[in-house]
Amino acid sequence: MSRDPEHDWFPWDETGTIPRFDPDSTVLLPRISDPSPAGETESAAERTMIVPPPQSGPKNAPEKEETTAAGHSAVMAIGSLVSRGTGFLRTAMIAATLGGAALGLGDAYTAAQFFPGMVYEFLIGGVLSSVVVPVLVRARDRDPDGGEAYAQRLLTLATLVLGGAAVIATLCAPILTLIFTSADTGQDYRELVTALSYFTLPAIFFFGVSAILAAYLNTRGSFGPPMWTPILNNVVVITTCALFIAFFGAVARTAGDVSPGMVVLLGGGTLLGIIVQTAGLLPALRRAGFRWRARFDFRALGLRHLAHLGGWMFCYVAVSQVGVLVLLRLLSGNSLLIYNNVFLLMMMAHGIVAVSIVTALMPRMSAASAAGRLGDVVDDLAKGVRTTSAVLAPIAVVFIFLAGPTMTALFVRGAFTAANAQDGASVLVMAGISLIPFSLSQLFTFAFYALPDTRMPAILNIPVVLLRIIAQVALFGSLAAGGVMLGNGISYVLAIGLSAWQLRNRLGSLGLGGTAMVLARVAAAMVAAGLVGYGSTLGLRAVGIDNAWVQLILGGTLIVVTYLAAAKALRVREIDEVFDLLQRVRRKLIRR
Repeated sequence: MSRDPEHDWFPWDETGTIPRFDPDSTVLLPRISDPSPAGETESAAERTMIVPPPQSGPKNAPEKEETTAAGHSAVMAIGSLVSRGTGFLRTAMIAATLGGAALGLGDAYTAAQFFPGMVYEFLIGGVLSSVVVPVLVRARDRDPDGGEAYAQRLLTLATLVLGGAAVIATLCAPILTLIFTSADTGQDYRELVTALSYFTLPAIFFFGVSAILAAYLNTRGSFGPPMWTPILNNVVVITTCALFIAFFGAVARTAGDVSPGMVVLLGGGTLLGIIVQTAGLLPALRRAGFRWRARFDFRALGLRHLAHLGGWMFCYVAVSQVGVLVLLRLLSGNSLLIYNNVFLLMMMAHGIVAVSIVTALMPRMSAASAAGRLGDVVDDLAKGVRTTSAVLAPIAVVFIFLAGPTMTALFVRGAFTAANAQDGASVLVMAGISLIPFSLSQLFTFAFYALPDTRMPAILNIPVVLLRIIAQVALFGSLAAGGVMLGNGISYVLAIGLSAWQLRNRLGSLGLGGTAMVLARVAAAMVAAGLVGYGSTLGLRAVGIDNAWVQLILGGTLIVVTYLAAAKALRVREIDEVFDLLQRVRRKLIRR
């Protein structure tokens, strides 16, 4: 695929990796985290983190463009919040329906949910998230038909590849079970995981097709449907859980107590959810003018160039899958559902706060990099580190100091017992410790993509995953699932250190001294808030108030108030900026 001088604004890296900021199109931020935990549903826009562009129009009408872009962002923000809300309901319903018993139905279902995501990411997911949007945008602006034929070729190829992969993976379900679960789990457990996998593995096909269709819609300025269709998936799974409870009851079951009817209902409902999510995009595609036509002239896609674009992302994903393999071998049949629920809580906090900050900063960092203003890249990176840490801090404090009330209030119902919540509390403490390091490690990786450079993150991921595996195996014996989560946190710290070292070589001083002072003040405010919140819980228990919701609401409120007051007193400027932003939003709402 050669460059078109007329449209050479599309800023490909000379190594052929990832586009930089493009003011007239979209900004692609590749999804570089580990594959989604089982049960998490994201829109394709979230998975690729596409920042919507303003609609094309006269350059002398910035107000109209701003309004349109703001409208797109509002649709995406609302859709994301509703999606995450229904996603949490889905997670809570699964926990209440299946429970967290060792070698139970909950763990088997969670393991089976991991398989399609892992296979999809390994085979094509990482490449798709790195490549699809830029090539579709380029074809849209280059080809006389607006990229219609190119999109049809890409979808035809993806359909064949994904369909074949789904069939092969489904046939190989027993082999995947042998690879990803330890022999200690027993024959009944492994057979249950395999039976559920026969229903979940076909989702590989629908993951890829929905990602391409959503990317096509995004390049046509349609951002709403890809943000809202995951909600359909969540509703289907929630309904499936409700039917399961109605027919079979909410009782924790071991693998040997699960009937074929239970497997069919759970597995079939889960597969139906992703099918409905994919089908939900079809009306929007028709409105966008897309018409399906199979095209087999794949040479016109520039396959060698596509493979080169996604090569380093494939390496990144492949290394990450090794870490997921170890995680499943450690936890499958032993608190996997509990770990997964806690990880989803951590990812929800990261998604609401850190992803929003990265989405705002990435276009500026990419534009500064393209213009050679590396000092501005450094400034935005430092600002992102400070703001992310300052805003996530009270959430991390709640996780650490109110872990027990949080797990009890959110999950104890149905088959999910108080004992399961107690096991999850130790994992949530470690998630609180890991939350900020995780988000900062992602921010540093996106800084490489802004330069642009996908090679270095892939290389650095090797020692990071290696340390993660060593730490998880070493800590699992004494801390169980909590040790696995802490192993994650340790590896995130290494990722930050290695990334900062390499970025310093590329960009010069990163201003780490000033940033470290801000982080120290944030940490002091966190300690003060944590002691107040934990003290409130002890006080409530002392007077006989054991209700988890009361403890969580009162303790959480005191944590937030104390943290904000302490941060203000310690002159954490990022807190002032958050207050200013909220004030501006409030004034705009009042004016409307």
